[in-house]
Amino acid sequence: MVFYLSAFLLGLCLSAMGLGIFITMKIFRIPDITTDGSYTLGAAVTAVLLTQGWPIWAVIPITILAGATAGILTGLVHTRFKIDALLSGILVMTGLYSINLSVLGRSNIPLLNVDTIFKALSISDKQIYNEVWVGSLFLALLSGLLAYLLRTDFGIAMRATGNSESMTRAMGINNDRMKIIGLAIANALTALSGFLVAQYQSFTDINMGIGIVLVGLGSVLIGDALINWLKIRKIWWQLLFVMMGCILFQMVLAVALSIGVHPNMLKLITAVFVLAIVGIPRLARKDL
Repeated sequence: MVFYLSAFLLGLCLSAMGLGIFITMKIFRIPDITTDGSYTLGAAVTAVLLTQGWPIWAVIPITILAGATAGILTGLVHTRFKIDALLSGILVMTGLYSINLSVLGRSNIPLLNVDTIFKALSISDKQIYNEVWVGSLFLALLSGLLAYLLRTDFGIAMRATGNSESMTRAMGINNDRMKIIGLAIANALTALSGFLVAQYQSFTDINMGIGIVLVGLGSVLIGDALINWLKIRKIWWQLLFVMMGCILFQMVLAVALSIGVHPNMLKLITAVFVLAIVGIPRLARKDL
């Protein structure tokens, strides 16, 4: 039971990143690879500040600012230098590796004897239940704020920019500015995911973000497939299903491990699972 709760909790922690990738991939149609770097940046900033005795309430805004800055850099490279969005993300991600290593000062930092967010809001004697409670509360507040933002005039302008740049340009909306702000929000969410995961696993490592964007993309694709199956249009429900996709992604890995699948085969199983979720409905529609 604890094993599956741990997988559920990791899915919760990664849901913030899933929400960020949802913004870039589904709203702006931008494949943002900055995620690998901003995720580690959020974890690195968290580890350094917590080990120096900073309170949680002060670490959160700094982590958000660090992730947002990474997104702004990608946005500026993409919009000002007219470089492809994918290449812009790769360039910033590559630079962030050195920045993250400089922030950490070494390859990893343990967080065994520091006060984490999971300890600050404890309601049970069992640590795993506290972690699930805090993770759920944190994501509920985060998704609620994001859903509210996307329903405001500004959020609708962001969503319109992703749908039709020519239309929003004719309406006087600065598309480049919207992209920069969207990338800033997305990478701030990704940094918050690193903030949670670092405290959950009690350490930060310089290589913890390598390939994490694939996990996020797979999770968002699962959530998007569920959204299409159920024909969901309300943004609140779309965000909820994206988070469900993140949790489901981790639960599949947990089930695979529990039935004795060799760890070397996990990536293959994950790829086949995501392919089945995304591909089967499309094949079914073609046959109709």
